[in-house]
Amino acid sequence: MFNGILIEKDDSGYRANLREIGEDQLPDGNVTVRVAYSTLNFKDGLAITGASPVVRKFPMVPGIDLAGTVDASSHPDFKAGDKVLLNGWGVGEGHWGGLAQKARLDGDWLIPLPAAFTEAQAMAISTAGYTAMLSILALERNGVTPQQGDVLVTGANGGVGSFAIALLAKLGYRVVASTGRTSEHAYLKQLGASEIIDRASLSEPGKPLAKERWAAVIDSVGSHTLANACASTRANGTVAACGLAQGMDFPASVAPFILRGITLAGINSVTQPKANRIVAWDRLAKDLDFALLPLISHEIGLSEAIEAASRLLAGQLRGRVVVDVNR
Repeated sequence: MFNGILIEKDDSGYRANLREIGEDQLPDGNVTVRVAYSTLNFKDGLAITGASPVVRKFPMVPGIDLAGTVDASSHPDFKAGDKVLLNGWGVGEGHWGGLAQKARLDGDWLIPLPAAFTEAQAMAISTAGYTAMLSILALERNGVTPQQGDVLVTGANGGVGSFAIALLAKLGYRVVASTGRTSEHAYLKQLGASEIIDRASLSEPGKPLAKERWAAVIDSVGSHTLANACASTRANGTVAACGLAQGMDFPASVAPFILRGITLAGINSVTQPKANRIVAWDRLAKDLDFALLPLISHEIGLSEAIEAASRLLAGQLRGRVVVDVNR
């Protein structure tokens, strides 16, 4: 038996409880992992609270990230004792995820835990930092350099935004951070933001084409914010779209694309090929200042995760929430 958060839905309603789970209840997979750490992401908050129907089958263990040690494996790439890492692949939605002390998974979803990281550090970075790095790689592929001008980061005090600021600043970019929380200005400056703007300047309906302001954008917000970010991107700039905190809609025009030649690059962190994942994590090992991890993240125990999920959705938690599943 092991402990885990189990989400159930039946005639009694929708509920998430911390409970003992039998190993014989684990889903099919060719690698069994003893989980050390997971995380609490926005999607996990939706799953635990039932605020949005992200869970596709029941019962379900949430947790879209995990790091741990292989317990048993019939997959050719992994053996017992290997340290592994997982981001995405629909775990916590359609397949049991990381908010439990054990997980059984498809080995094709796993990558070796990079030697540069402890399990806790990898989960402090997790999907948020990995998505931020995928976004930066997209900017680089389109030739964006620090010399071309500012990079806007929306949703700046969230997990993706926090890592995007820290990584961009270390790489030499001047970062403009957009946030609605005036109390977080000092935090964003510590991460490396050079300028902070109020998200209200981007979150309302705007013009199809606005004054050119930044060479590139990393946007985790979507909706009007993404449309306005595109409208203010300089000629031949690139916008990496990786989130939808404001909404899935994109109320924009084609003007920035055909009159300024900007590129909108979609970032899919969930089903990236293994080779791309390894490249992103290798770059994180090289380009991230590990000293910032305690500033960006904080740790809770598995027993605290259900209560923290509601606070996460309410915008009351900053940065990354790392979950020690063994306490």
